[in-house]
Amino acid sequence: MPCDNWRKCIFGPNVSLLTPIHPLRWQDRNQYVKQDGIPTDKEYAKPITIGNNCWIAGNVTICGGVTIGDGCVIGAGSVVTRDIPPNSLAVGVPCHVVREITEADSLENHPELFGDRALQLSNPSTSILR
Repeated sequence: MPCDNWRKCIFGPNVSLLTPIHPLRWQDRNQYVKQDGIPTDKEYAKPITIGNNCWIAGNVTICGGVTIGDGCVIGAGSVVTRDIPPNSLAVGVPCHVVREITEADSLENHPELFGDRALQLSNPSTSILR
């Protein structure tokens, strides 16, 4: 399976990376025997590139030929059929960019989410996750 990168990425359950590309016509999809007697077909694969520090939520399907940029979040159940630029929040079927992920999304700017723990999570010297 030709996939690339995904350092420090988080993958939810049931993520599918689908690299095969199948011809549309049944006449082209069916298996045939080459002149040397070996059965084959005309299926081929396109690579999937996932940047660093991405979060791919559960039940996401990523199709061949797609590049997902660094720092992206792909929402649960999305079907990624096109490239997603870096630092994007993208969701849907088909998957589309909702907005850019910015410094405003930092936990430091949302203490209501975790209270005092948000500051601990954002400061590596005090983090319980070290």
